[in-house]
Amino acid sequence: MNKAELVSKISDKTSFTKKDSEIVLKATIESIVEALAEGDKVQLSGFGTFEVKDRKARVGRNPKTNEEIQIPEYKQPTFRAGKNLKEIVNEK
Repeated sequence: MNKAELVSKISDKTSFTKKDSEIVLKATIESIVEALAEGDKVQLSGFGTFEVKDRKARVGRNPKTNEEIQIPEYKQPTFRAGKNLKEIVNEK
């Protein structure tokens, strides 16, 4: 499902127009991104948790040259599915 299909589905399930549904979806995504950028965790009960994990610097390998390369530390956005979401997905 892409963004347009999701907007359409939101519109079908609510009394919102497609334009209003798109505005709400965009605001939701922006709010999650802003919270993660500030180092906060976003927990949506029954759905899951978005958070940022710190990845340590490490030595890797260039697959073409087999040369060792230094991979710097970085922040990785992650999503952990909640119990309810896992159960629903595994029923189908």
